[in-house]
Formats: sequence, structure tokens, C-alpha cells
Amino acid sequence: MERLHREWSLECLQNIGHALTETAARMPDSIAVACPQKKQAKKLAAGQKFQYDTITFGDLEKKSNQFAMGIQRLGIRRGSRMALMVPPGIEFVTCVFGMFKSGVVTILIDPGMGRKNMIQCLSAAAPVGIVGIPLAHVARTLFRSRFPVCKANIVVNGFFPGCTRASEFSKIDAEAFSPIGSSREDEAAIIFTTGSTGPPKGVLYRHRIFIEQSQQIRDYFQIQPGQTDVSGFPLFALFNTAMGTTTVFPEMDPTRPAEVYPPNIIDAVTQFNAEQSFGSPALWNTVSNYCVKHGVTLPTIKRILTAGAPVPPVVLSRIKKIIATDGDAFTPYGATESLPVACNSATVVLNETAAKTNRGAGTCVGQRFPEIQWRVIGITDKPIADIRQAEPLECGKMGELIVRGPVVTDQYVTRSEANAEHKITDGDSFWHRMGDVGYLDELDRFWFCGRKGHRVRTASATMYTIPCEAIVNTHEKVYRSALVGVGEPGNETPVLILEPMPGHWPPTPAAKSQLLKEISEIAKQHWQTEKIEHFLLHKSLPVDIRHNSKIFREQLRVWATRQL
Repeated sequence: MERLHREWSLECLQNIGHALTETAARMPDSIAVACPQKKQAKKLAAGQKFQYDTITFGDLEKKSNQFAMGIQRLGIRRGSRMALMVPPGIEFVTCVFGMFKSGVVTILIDPGMGRKNMIQCLSAAAPVGIVGIPLAHVARTLFRSRFPVCKANIVVNGFFPGCTRASEFSKIDAEAFSPIGSSREDEAAIIFTTGSTGPPKGVLYRHRIFIEQSQQIRDYFQIQPGQTDVSGFPLFALFNTAMGTTTVFPEMDPTRPAEVYPPNIIDAVTQFNAEQSFGSPALWNTVSNYCVKHGVTLPTIKRILTAGAPVPPVVLSRIKKIIATDGDAFTPYGATESLPVACNSATVVLNETAAKTNRGAGTCVGQRFPEIQWRVIGITDKPIADIRQAEPLECGKMGELIVRGPVVTDQYVTRSEANAEHKITDGDSFWHRMGDVGYLDELDRFWFCGRKGHRVRTASATMYTIPCEAIVNTHEKVYRSALVGVGEPGNETPVLILEPMPGHWPPTPAAKSQLLKEISEIAKQHWQTEKIEHFLLHKSLPVDIRHNSKIFREQLRVWATRQL
């Protein structure tokens, strides 16, 4: 396996799009992408199976080359920005790799971020064109004043006035494709943050970032060419294609992973004998719950990757029960600006760190990836221009995490004022401020204790979200919780907002009173939560679109202020 990886190195690549070329040369007839055929039911009935459309790596290489040439023939120059607004599937992967190969900078937008955020993000990125389904072009037309340079537009899977149809590119002779001259430092994509602690920011991805990510993920998890991944998060499909892994897109709404219909995921896994699946904690909470309840197992799955927010130990425990006996679940840690940074496994969590988490120690995200350097420094909300201005903290001290390494992006290209807040110069290199607080232990593992912007500063102490929430989450009727502060920083009143487990809402007045009393008693037993006096129930905490797991505490702070 190590020999194969050395022979199939991505290090020589200058353009991540050519990772597909390498894969297609080695395994042209293997399935690259599979997705449910259109005009089928969105939910499987008992005893039924989905029919899937598939494309091989060889055909995907051909189609992406035709797409790249089509873009070039439209006169779109290398380095120009184009937005991609195509749902997950064969066309999505084709367009992404075609755009990479053409040299354009692909703007990737989460369709579920909401119309207002989507329009603002697209407008700030200033694309010269949009590659999208007809509905995307309807939106572009309605808000045309926000896109003054958006002139070269391509419609996928349909027709729209004034747009070039992507289907016309299939007439191009793919054999005539000639790779453009490119550099690993060339801009490849703009990907937006989730906006969980403020407006979404556009992160610049260079080709070397994608190349390094693909290689590090492949090597760390020992992912073999020819394996299959059921993708609950569409962007992970890009890594799959670069690694020679088959991507199966299940029938689901990627903007609502918590609401996935479990039999749809089970069907994708079983039909393709998938060894791996990437999905948010919310997705695997739903699927594992269903499987345990109905006695369903997924014996071909050896590896579950779940990220985006701390994963409750109970979810990891359920996952371990339903996958292969020698399989494991992994919780990669990172951010849009730097991924991957660290990783932990369900085995370590359940056997060692979960008990500490439940007592308020924070969530252990594991040890760093081999190429990552990290430090914990003193917490400050001010910019740090030079590393010499940062206060280094010793093991066990609470502070904010900074990282550097080959997968760490170097700048924001929208809301660029955030660069001063998040980047620290260190000679010819820089550190990225993760915006997360926590500490390093004696094994050089980072214990995540929440977002820096979410800490609650009372008159007597600073409180951190994850430790406090984990304590009350041990109650069997609490699904999740959120600590917020009401009032001005330095004199805030801490409030814990609780979302009951499904089936326990709406509570009767007596049940509500009893639950809050029990939660208060749990809180009084721990120094992290003993001074919290206000507990509120909320039917469904607001969460991010991308993972359905990151809690929007800013919204809850406003709500709690009204409640108090």
C-alpha cells in the first residue's frame, strides 16, 4: 500500500484538476461518481432500491476536459472567477474539475446559506460568470445589479436565455485538450465559511492547498484507490476524485443533513458495498439512531468521518455498533481556513476522553496531523501583527489556538479586513488564528472548549461554552444545549438554553419545571456551571446549514435576552 501511494504521489501536480487525469490513467473503467436517477421517490419504500446513474473515471476525465475547453472557447481567461451553483451529482464533479483544469477560480456557495447571505457572498466575490442550473440564473437575473461583471454564464441541465448550454460542450473533441500552464500557487477556488460567528468570509484556496489536503487525508486514513465513499457532504467528493475513490451521492438534501431519511443512506452503502462515509454529526446521529432502533448494520463500512462540530459520545457509540467490527469513527478537526488540523477516533473518545468531557474538560479533538504546527496563546480580541506579540501558554493553560502548515490558507478575499484579525506574521510564514479556545494536554492533544467569540465574561469569571454544555448534556432528556451571555461583556449573566430530546416537546408545565430543576442540580455539582442560575428550554436550537451542528449562539443570545 505504501509503495502504491509513493507511485501515485500527488506532489508532482501543479493543478488539482489533473489529479483526475492521474486517476483516469490508472483506473479508467472504475466508477467515479454515482447518484440516484431523477424522477424517483425521495424516500425509499420498504423493499425498494434506488436506481443510480454512474460515470467512470475515464468518462469523467473526458467530460471535464470538454468542459474546460468550453470555458476557454467562451473567452474566459485563466484567473477569472466563476461561481458554481449545481447540485451534488455527476455534473457537479464534472464542472468542478473542468473549471480547475481551465484555470478559472471556482466560487463554491452553500445553497442553503439563505438568499441574503448567498447574494452578498456572490456579489463580494465578483464572478465574471455563473455555472448553474436554471434556478441559479433566475436568481442572477433578479439581482442583476449586484453582478455588474457577470456576463459569461453557462446553464447546466436545461435552458436559460442568454446562457451557453453546458450540453453543447459534449460536441468538443476531448482529444484536443491541452493542459494549461499552471502553478501550485495559482488560485483555485473561493470557499465561504459557515458564518457561525459572523458574516461568511471568502477563503482563498490555491491548488497546493487542495493537493496537500488530498494527500494528507489519503495517507492519514489509509484510503485506498478503488474504495467507495457515501458522501453526506458534497465538497468531500473533490477529495474522493483526487484520491481514486468512488463517490456515491445519496438521495438527501445536503442543506438539511439532520433530516436525512436513513434508508436512503443505507441503500447507498449496501448497493455499492461502501467502505467509508463522510457526514456531519447531525446526519450520523439520525442514521445511527435509526439503525440501532431497527437492528440494521452496515458491515462493509470500515471508516466513518464526521466533522463540523463536537460529536456526542453517544453518537460515536451508536456508530461503532452498526459498522464493521474492526471499523472506527473519526472526528477530523479543522476549519474552512485550515483543514485537516487534528483527529480523534471513537475508540479513544469512548475509552478515555468522553468521561472527562462529561465532567467539563472540553472535547478532545486529538493529536495534530504530521504537517501541522500548533500553539496555544493568550486570549485577545485584538489583532496580533507579529508572533513576537503573542503570549505563549504552557500545557494545560486555557487560551486560543493558532496553527500553521501546508494546508493552512493564507487569506480571505472577501471581508478582507478579517485578515488582520486571523493572521499572524512569523518571518516569511504566518500563523492562522483558529478562533477556538482550549488547551493542550501532556500528550500534545488539543481540548476544544468553544469559540473565542462565544465565551461568556461575567463580573467574576470567564465561562466557556463546550465544557458547560457537556455537563448538562449528560441528562438523558437533553439533546443539546447552548451557553450564552446576556448583557455587556465583563458583566454578562450566563444563561443555559436546552433543547429536549425528540419526543419530549412540548413539555407540560410540571415536566418543564421538573426538568429544569434536575438540570440545575446537575449544574450545581460542577465548578464550571455552579454559578449559572438561568435555564431556558428551546424547541429547536438554530444551527448552520452546512453541518446542521454548529449552534448559532448569537441568535440565541438575542432570544435569551427577550426571555429574561
